[in-house]
Amino acid sequence: MKIYGVTGYKNAGKTGLMERLVTEITGRGFTVSTLKHAHHSFDVDHPGKDSYRHRHAGAHQVLLSSRARWALMTELRENDEVPLADLLKQLDPVDLILVEGYKRDKHPKIEAYRSANNHPLIAQEDETIRAIASDCALDVTQPQFDLNDTKAIADFILSEVGL
Repeated sequence: MKIYGVTGYKNAGKTGLMERLVTEITGRGFTVSTLKHAHHSFDVDHPGKDSYRHRHAGAHQVLLSSRARWALMTELRENDEVPLADLLKQLDPVDLILVEGYKRDKHPKIEAYRSANNHPLIAQEDETIRAIASDCALDVTQPQFDLNDTKAIADFILSEVGL
């Protein structure tokens, strides 16, 4: 499977870009899965729901299934965060996996950048960032795209991974 990342600081436009890329790339006939890193604790179910009650009772894993979808939740409790490589092994084979976040991992990435956030470019310190999608012109050596030019960004990513 081919893997490509979208990284950047908070509120840089990563999630919107990911959403548009999934739509664009699947519209071209490719299968795409996504993997998103969260820097905080999160819940996919809610207090009072059966699966929530199972997890809070101490279950290591809870699999929730219906005719529409299924989800497997694994509680890490006090264990270390699972490495990206191990998480990727959990996904079914597809043409492309788009990874949001994981800026410290070594897969190829495009950086989403918004000038209003006034953050430094991650690309200046990270050779795995192959291009930048920005809302302004930047003085960089990597290819640069308009943050909203989803077609051109998708073209670049697909070319990079050989699809």
